[in-house]
Amino acid sequence: MNVFAHVEDRIAAALEDLKQDGVLPADLVLPAVEVEIPRESAHGDLSTNAALVLAKAARMKPRDIAESLKEKLSGDGEISQVEVAGPGFLNLTFTPEFWQGLVRMILKAGSDYGRGIIANGETINIEYVSANPTGP
Repeated sequence: MNVFAHVEDRIAAALEDLKQDGVLPADLVLPAVEVEIPRESAHGDLSTNAALVLAKAARMKPRDIAESLKEKLSGDGEISQVEVAGPGFLNLTFTPEFWQGLVRMILKAGSDYGRGIIANGETINIEYVSANPTGP
């Protein structure tokens, strides 16, 4: 499981719920949101800018969107804490059970963990090119 993609999917589902509940405009097109590891571990396991990127299109304050998202994301067994920070960032902390389940899945997959189907059987060559012509 890609944890970042999983959180993006959860956020998209929560935003769809908010549209159906009338909190967000029904015709709102949901843009791509960023999910990343916060610089400081005290800010949770992952953070997102979802409310900030939606605010202009929704004609709402980012913190209002963030508070609504917080309510939607807080009600499950995977996320133990959702915190609204700054102008509307969301900091997410996962339950120990979520991480334990992820570790079990990785162990079960064994050496197949991380393999994907992106190459469709073709070889992919990844090169590193240094911007410094005199360096490595």
